[in-house]
Amino acid sequence: MFSTMVTVAIKEFKHLLRDRRFLLILVLFPVLMLAFFGYAVNFDVKNIKLAILDLDKSVSSRKLISETTATDYFTDPVYIQSSDEIRKLLDSKEVHAVITIPKDFEDFLERNETATIQYLVDGVDANSAKIISNYLDAAINSFNGKLQKEKLSKLGMKISPPVNISPKIMYNPELKSSLFFIPGLITMILTITSVISVSLSLVKENENNTIEQIKVSPVSNLSMLLGKIFPYLIIAYINAAMILVVGYFLFGVEVQGSYFDLIYAIFIFLLAATSLGYLVSVISPSTQVAFTFGAFVSMLPSLVLSDFIFQVESMPMIIQIFTNLTPAKFFNKIIRAIILRGTGFETYSSQVYYLLIFSAITILLSLAIAFRKERKT
Repeated sequence: MFSTMVTVAIKEFKHLLRDRRFLLILVLFPVLMLAFFGYAVNFDVKNIKLAILDLDKSVSSRKLISETTATDYFTDPVYIQSSDEIRKLLDSKEVHAVITIPKDFEDFLERNETATIQYLVDGVDANSAKIISNYLDAAINSFNGKLQKEKLSKLGMKISPPVNISPKIMYNPELKSSLFFIPGLITMILTITSVISVSLSLVKENENNTIEQIKVSPVSNLSMLLGKIFPYLIIAYINAAMILVVGYFLFGVEVQGSYFDLIYAIFIFLLAATSLGYLVSVISPSTQVAFTFGAFVSMLPSLVLSDFIFQVESMPMIIQIFTNLTPAKFFNKIIRAIILRGTGFETYSSQVYYLLIFSAITILLSLAIAFRKERKT
């Protein structure tokens, strides 16, 4: 069995070397996808365009404006003179938010009365609207705190909060969304390339009628499967290494855990992904169907149902159950544990066992379908 598997693997390697365009796509496409998605898929909200209607034009209102726009999140504000301009600016998306400072704002503060300011935020993008609102709330709360300290210091008083907060963000201190997305991108890229490349390779054998030659030779289905998969496992490992290198230089993503854990975890995941590709090839009658079906079962689940972008725990229960059908969900937990948290096997052992079970079931199902097709012919 081993010798026949090696023979099939060597044949597949030779076929890949002859088809240089396909080999080039397999090697370079994942890296290009990482660079593209790494910069494009980013939930950090920056360069917020802010308009300000300052009806008071006092020292206090200017301090509030300075406190609000001092961060890198906001661009230089646009000053407007009338409330009639607010709707026009928001409708045309020239600004993301508008702050209105009322007349007599400073007088209210000097009389120790509460002054009310209003900000309007474009809520079409709900996620961005929440983040912008949080930025503005934080800036205004900071202004309030400084103003209270100034007033108390003039009276010779000093206020100390009863509780001090000492926050520390673990694993991602700078809260870069790229650190969260890059491991998920690795999962998605490896899933797509493994499933599609294996399924297309096996279906091409059917279309070229070379599968008939293999069937009459003393090669079992399992030997053929392992031999066909092995070259793509090697290429997938090369892809993974290149992705990690590019992720480090472009996005500063470092592997915090063990490289040995990462190597065997990738192998187990690739076994699951390639077994899914084999299942796609067994079901698909042509390369067009194999490509479409392979993209459907790899791209959509790895993007939507894998905890890559959307949190699985926030989904309806019926959808959460469906997410268990994609190996990408479990590998995302593994790779984030290794790369970001630097934890060991004990923290993701259940995910490893799931991937092994998924691989076994998928391979057995694929072999059963292939055997049934052979009997019919």
